[in-house]
Parts: sequence; structure tokens; C-alpha cells
Amino acid sequence: MIPNWPDRLTKAPSRATLLKNGIDVFEADTRRWARRVAYYKNSLNLKLGTAAIRNVMDMNAFFGGFAAALTSDPVWVMNVVPPRKPSTLGVIYDRGLIGVYHDWCEPFSTYPRTYDLIHVTSIESLIKILGSGKNRCNLVDLMVEMDRILRPEGTVVIRDSPEVIDKIGRIAQAVRWTATIHEKEPESHGREKILVATKKFWKLPSASH
Repeated sequence: MIPNWPDRLTKAPSRATLLKNGIDVFEADTRRWARRVAYYKNSLNLKLGTAAIRNVMDMNAFFGGFAAALTSDPVWVMNVVPPRKPSTLGVIYDRGLIGVYHDWCEPFSTYPRTYDLIHVTSIESLIKILGSGKNRCNLVDLMVEMDRILRPEGTVVIRDSPEVIDKIGRIAQAVRWTATIHEKEPESHGREKILVATKKFWKLPSASH
């Protein structure tokens, strides 16, 4: 029996048990994303909760914890589960959220400039060959695809290791994003850093008469 909305957002559904210790993992993930989103709003000054951000994508959604933490905001979140990751889309649906499977070595079927904010945790893992240090496709191509579906003046938030974030920062500069790198929230473990980037609004210079 799935609880009614909004309780279903935070109560672990039975399909979470398809993963080892799934209930515990679900509950820890829900708490983690509540902390992270609070940090995004309070310390990184992301415009979550304002009219500037309406359409959001989480490119590596897992259980949809990021989207669930945005429940009080006027946003619509597309949760994307890469097919080479654990099959968690059923849990996302049980939470009352929406989502799709998608391989990020392929274009995402959407109009250009659809999303106001794109969020991704562990971006390099989306294109890695499992058990290998090699990539199945190019990180530059993935970021160009992100640029295509992000609206001008939209925001990208990427969490990854310092080494990957440095690499992402160089590519961000090449695609003309304005990027800053931040420390993770104090409660988080691990070596993650957070890159926050804004896509520039390009316009032709006005013609002189």
C-alpha cells in the first residue's frame, strides 16, 4: 500500500528493498538531500524556490531524493536514471515523482532550452565503462548536450571529486559558462566539490546606423 501524497515522498516504498539494505539506504538518502538542498539555498544562493527556476533535471537521480527535497518549491523535476545504474525508477514513481531511463552517451529527447536548472552527481560515472577507467563517450559532448537543453542564464550544479570538477571547470569555460567552485556542505563525507555554473545569454551586437 503506497501512502497518500505527500507522505509517499519520504516513506520508503516496498520496491526500495530490491537494493541491499534498501530501506536504510532510502531513508539516509532522503535525509542527505534535505541537508544538501538547504545548503544549496542558504550557502550557494541558488534561486530554488523562486520563479527563476521552474523546470529542473536531475541527471543521476537514484531514488529521486533531490526532487523530493524540492517539494515545497514551485518546480517540475525530471528524474533521469542511467540504464547502467541500479534500476530505481520504480521507487521514483512510488514517491509520486516522474522520471525516465536515459543513456547519457545519447542525446536527450527534449526541445532546446527546456530546463532552468540541471543537477548532476558523479558526472563522469554517467559515461564510464563499468569496471574500467575508460569512457564510452566524450565528456565534452555530454556538456554540450547539457548546454543545448539549458535555457540562457540557466544554472548547472555538478557534484564530483576535485579532479573531475577541475576538468569540468575547464570545459565549462570553453562552452562559455560562468563557473564557480564551492566546498561541499560541512555534514557530508567524502571528497566532493560542487561546481555551480551559469549559461551566458548571448546576443548579437546592435547594428549601428
